[in-house]
Amino acid sequence: MTPGVVVHAGGVRFTVFSAHATALWLCLFDGDRETRMAMTRHGDHFSLDVPGLQPGARYGLRADGPWDPAAGDWFDPAKLLVDPHATVLDRAFTYDPRLAQHGFDSASLVPKAVVQAPSAIASAPPLFARGGLIYEINVRGFTMLHPDVPAVLRGTLAALAHPAVIAHLQTLHVSAVELMPITAWIDERHLPPLGLTNAWGYNPVVPMALDPRLVPGGLAELRATIAALHAAGIGVILDLVFNHSGESDAQGPTLALRGLDSRTYYAHEPDGALINDTGCGNTLACWQPAVQALILDTLRHFTRAGVDGFRFDLAPVLARSPSGFDPQAPIFAAIAADPLLADRILIAEPWDIGPGGYQLGAFPAHWFEWNDRYRDDVRRFWRGDAHTLGALATRLAGSSDVFGANARGVSFLAAHDGFSLHDLVSYRERHNHANGEQNRDGHGENLSWNNGVEGPSHDPAVIAARGRDSRALLATLFASTGTIMLTAGDEFGRTQYGNNNAYAQDNALTWLDWQNRDRALEAYVADLAAIRAGHAALFAVLPDETRWTRLDGAPMTPGDWEGAEATSVMLHLGREGHGVAIRIDRSTRTCTIVAA
Repeated sequence: MTPGVVVHAGGVRFTVFSAHATALWLCLFDGDRETRMAMTRHGDHFSLDVPGLQPGARYGLRADGPWDPAAGDWFDPAKLLVDPHATVLDRAFTYDPRLAQHGFDSASLVPKAVVQAPSAIASAPPLFARGGLIYEINVRGFTMLHPDVPAVLRGTLAALAHPAVIAHLQTLHVSAVELMPITAWIDERHLPPLGLTNAWGYNPVVPMALDPRLVPGGLAELRATIAALHAAGIGVILDLVFNHSGESDAQGPTLALRGLDSRTYYAHEPDGALINDTGCGNTLACWQPAVQALILDTLRHFTRAGVDGFRFDLAPVLARSPSGFDPQAPIFAAIAADPLLADRILIAEPWDIGPGGYQLGAFPAHWFEWNDRYRDDVRRFWRGDAHTLGALATRLAGSSDVFGANARGVSFLAAHDGFSLHDLVSYRERHNHANGEQNRDGHGENLSWNNGVEGPSHDPAVIAARGRDSRALLATLFASTGTIMLTAGDEFGRTQYGNNNAYAQDNALTWLDWQNRDRALEAYVADLAAIRAGHAALFAVLPDETRWTRLDGAPMTPGDWEGAEATSVMLHLGREGHGVAIRIDRSTRTCTIVAA
């Protein structure tokens, strides 16, 4: 049987997976009035056909079975549960401690799923090419302060279709936007008492339902936004979270998977305790067929909506089993064999915090991977660390030591997680006090520097030095072989004032300041983007015609690469008259790309 909702001529059929429940009820809601209907068991699934029911009906689930959290069983009929395969919710999730209270009826606290009629398939070949520019966007923070976007649209997905936004993306020659999570999430339980809310969305509950706060128009808004971006030549990549859920640890809320079948959906120790390979309290058991079915159904759902590809947060969890990470995990083969999914853009964040969790280079050959080796080696070089020129050259040329000649890494300098590019050259230490965790959260080592002053400075010399460093870093990124990624706002000097873990700052700290942006830096990045776009074939993979020389054109010697004073190099790509030269000189804090 296939989990989910099927609308047919005579009504609606509901199917739910649960291998360990003893009873399951469909709960239909008319306003606050609830009607419970027992579902029939068929092996590991429960189903019910409701004659005459129409799209738009609101529903939830309740499950019964053993209550023994220590053994991994969390059944509580008092908890209203959201269908894991729901595609629409009637409202957003709001954290309440009673969601974790055994025996408390949570119907008034939990969003209801909404029955949807089937929609047409809008799938087309993905709009993206290797070597392009991916532009990472926090959908809400991107337009909350945008003066040209109507107030009613700010902070929503629809704002990305506004002409002013599309014009900005086109100026940067963006190949695809990568949208941080837009599916329904819930705040971590420690945030409300601090007066904070989740600003990133990496705490999902059900994977297919769009969050009403970001996408109030639902699937129609997603389709329309994708269509507008596609018309401008820009692809759309969704950041999806299949490594944990917002049900958190043993003290977390019961919302969906936990109440339906925790022992199947989550990884547990032999004694029943939740495994936490994600740092978020739980870990999805992606080796389980039911979890794989949910993942595949989610990818198909969004592909039908026109999405070009997916970025997978903490992606090693996808391939984890009780035996550890498996580079030949069945989920990879299932995606590759699926007619709808086989050609999608697939990007792994190739690490988690579990045993053997760092898996850079271990994903299938047709996957892209976030390349943190690039991030760190480029930062070390421009920070001034000795003996880093060779590593820089390797990263610039596509990280063949990791990916061979495939150049399938996604090179980036900064992302949503960590310092912004501006803060990278302005802060040595994190400044996360606003997060309410005594500045203990976030990365402690950022390979950053401050040019003599920690944080904001009015000293013209400091400002100029930071500008030079930012330009050198950005030019290095745009000169790099393979696919590159820029986080929204780094092209015009966004700052989070040293906060390198701003996941809980849904405020001006993370909202892009369009009014006061550095327009000169923005114009510089636009020029870099134009040069790269004009020589796209040279940057997609390292061309056969490649030479490394000193700045004076002489061949590089071992001493030029390895000495403590080795700080400059020139890379020549392509044939004379049809190529480019990339000139790097740390002594002058410059990286330039010129026609050659």
